Amino acid sequence: MNIKLTTPAAVAAALAGMLAATPVLAADYEQAPGSALTFASKYDGEIFTGSFPGFRTELSFDPADPAAGRLDVTIPLAGASSGNSDRDSTLQGKDFFDVARFAQARYTANGFRALGDNQYAADGALELHGVSKPVTLTFTWTPGAQPVLTGRATVKRLDFGIGGGDWSDTKTIPDETAISTIVRFNAR
Repeated sequence: MNIKLTTPAAVAAALAGMLAATPVLAADYEQAPGSALTFASKYDGEIFTGSFPGFRTELSFDPADPAAGRLDVTIPLAGASSGNSDRDSTLQGKDFFDVARFAQARYTANGFRALGDNQYAADGALELHGVSKPVTLTFTWTPGAQPVLTGRATVKRLDFGIGGGDWSDTKTIPDETAISTIVRFNAR
């Protein structure tokens, strides 16, 4: 069957039909304002929280094909803020982040696992303090005009040499640090 595309309406209808048959591919996203990356731990039994302002996130993701997803997060460590200037100074010093030598951390993941109900797991690698270790980020994906990734991970600080020496006592500071993030995205 030959279709003649002699009018603008016929061309538009033909294009609409072709686009409808085109498979949806992964979308590329960049972080939008209103995003947050936070951490929580304890010191002598007292919970404290903090944030990493200035982090940047890039994501390629299609919920229909999570295995093709990619995530790249860059985290400047000098800005780590817990609301306590003494603690923040200690975090930036040689015993913890050592920001003079290791200015940033980076989390990358290639391929995600679907967990059901818009829940996914990114089995990635965290590069922190000159060490790279596997870290799994579990997240919820909320689609929309400005999609949102809401995620959680646990980082074992001693695996990265964070808080060694006098600070390595896990009764004073637990080894596990809870990481939470809410990232709003714009399509690139």
